[in-house]
Amino acid sequence: MDLFVREKYLKKMRGFYRDCEIIKVITGVRRCGKSCLMQTVMKELIDSGVSESNIISLDMDSRRYRKVKTADELEQVIDGFQVKEGIKYLFIDEIQNVKNFEEVVNAFRAEGDYSIFITGSNSYLLSGELATRLTGRYIEFELFPLSFDEYLDMKAFYNKPVQANLIIELNNYLQEGGFPKAMQYNDFADKRTYVKSIIDEIFEKDIKRRLRIRNFEAFDNVKNFIINNFGATTSILGLQEALAKKGIEVKRSTLTRYIDALVQSKILYPCDRFDMKSKKSLGGEKKYYLADTSFYFAVNTDNRINYGPALENIVYVYARGLDYSVSVGRIGKLECDFILRDQNMGYSYLQIAYTINESKATEDREYAQLEMIRDNYPKYVLTTDYLLQKRGGIIHANVLEFMRAHSRF
Repeated sequence: MDLFVREKYLKKMRGFYRDCEIIKVITGVRRCGKSCLMQTVMKELIDSGVSESNIISLDMDSRRYRKVKTADELEQVIDGFQVKEGIKYLFIDEIQNVKNFEEVVNAFRAEGDYSIFITGSNSYLLSGELATRLTGRYIEFELFPLSFDEYLDMKAFYNKPVQANLIIELNNYLQEGGFPKAMQYNDFADKRTYVKSIIDEIFEKDIKRRLRIRNFEAFDNVKNFIINNFGATTSILGLQEALAKKGIEVKRSTLTRYIDALVQSKILYPCDRFDMKSKKSLGGEKKYYLADTSFYFAVNTDNRINYGPALENIVYVYARGLDYSVSVGRIGKLECDFILRDQNMGYSYLQIAYTINESKATEDREYAQLEMIRDNYPKYVLTTDYLLQKRGGIIHANVLEFMRAHSRF
């Protein structure tokens, strides 16, 4: 089977393929392609000359291994493989199915000739338990659903037509989402049903099993409120008051637990606000973005698109996929949509809007925040416009073409 190559993630991992001291942990929202990414790594290793007999691949959800539940049973299965001298490559998918698996993973890592890759349930891997038991011995590689550029590339990969008008593709992407398997369905209703099933699966496997939720109505309202207001500035107090208006009384501590569960399960990503004058994070209010915008359309019957937060969301996912840290910047009374920081501590500043060509006032509004920033880091106004402005050294770019070209900020 041909695999779609997600180069931006493989590029991050290749330097660690043969590292036997560090466990490679692949995380991400369910169904975003973690298993396929591991298969791609295996293929690259084989293509580079690694013997297939030295690659051990275990899917703990499969019929073959579903009865392997203890650390001893897992160790016995791994020892049953006939391997040659040299580095052995151990890939374990859905590893949380095995109780105390850390003991086994640590033991094989300690032998010094096993390069280990694992994926598993986010409710376990991101709960802090793994960090406690594998402290300093692993690197997390976070995988997102397909970004807009990957969405276009995968359509071409599957020989599906790509529209010359990228606005049409933008609308398709926002509603269909970036889950790789959804690409295989032609009917939009089927795509929406599939995405809804992902939300249900996350609730049953990643949230319900870990949180003792007594008021399912309250949790559902919190989930839907946050999803429906993605990209909006949100506080626990504001959320509590909004729910109270609907007749739903929830304690702040309970709201915090519910939101943390949605974040840990990778449905939501918090984006902190940063005061650019004091260089400090602002507590209380923050924005939440979706792992995939299809979550919004899966829980709503309204197909109208609010392009402001939608464009912010896809830029957020695109930037995070390139390993930028992302925050919202406050400059006096104004707000910069995103501050990006790369691995080398370089910064970029982004303003995002559907268009700035409607009026001079609209243009001024988007440029004003960036013009107040006095450092020499790159500054961007990203829109869907093809008529681009030149103003004060600020880069005006078509956001869809920018992502399609796999550009970096």
